[in-house]
Amino acid sequence: MKKTIVGALVGAIIIFLWQFLSWTVTGLHRQGAQYTPKQDSILSYLSAQFSEDGAYMLPSFPDGTSMEDQKKMGEAATGKPWAQVYYHKAMKSDMGSNMGRGFLVNLVMVWLACWIFSKLNGPSFGTIFLSSVFIGLIVFLNSAYTMHIWFQTKDINAHLIDALVAWGVTGIWLGWWMKKKS
Repeated sequence: MKKTIVGALVGAIIIFLWQFLSWTVTGLHRQGAQYTPKQDSILSYLSAQFSEDGAYMLPSFPDGTSMEDQKKMGEAATGKPWAQVYYHKAMKSDMGSNMGRGFLVNLVMVWLACWIFSKLNGPSFGTIFLSSVFIGLIVFLNSAYTMHIWFQTKDINAHLIDALVAWGVTGIWLGWWMKKKS
């Protein structure tokens, strides 16, 4: 139990630190949050258009649109501009709460990985390390890459680097910490 708890705690710290570096110092995700000098006029326009927080796909169709009409609208939109808009009426700057929730998520993720590793029969450093890298790839493929397939996110390479570095370094730690002593 001690190995799982300590492994999860240190692993969560490793992933948390990488996430901090990835989104701040390294600038890896800058392409996913680009600046436009027209931001004030765009936000003013959007505020006049949207009455509530929401995620909008443009173009889209109203609920209840028939499949035939959806197909026609899709064909008419092909080759034309499109956008995704995540609109919020008010920016909330709650860094502490967000960081706390992010760390707790990391703790749960790494604890689950440690639990799996603790059930392996005599895992070696290499088995734990590679399993951690594979977990990172599964996380990436199931979330960021699947979303990218449909919505062509601009920072997809940054998400891949995040998965490999965060889970790779965590795998080095867990491989050393959790390997079975011979």
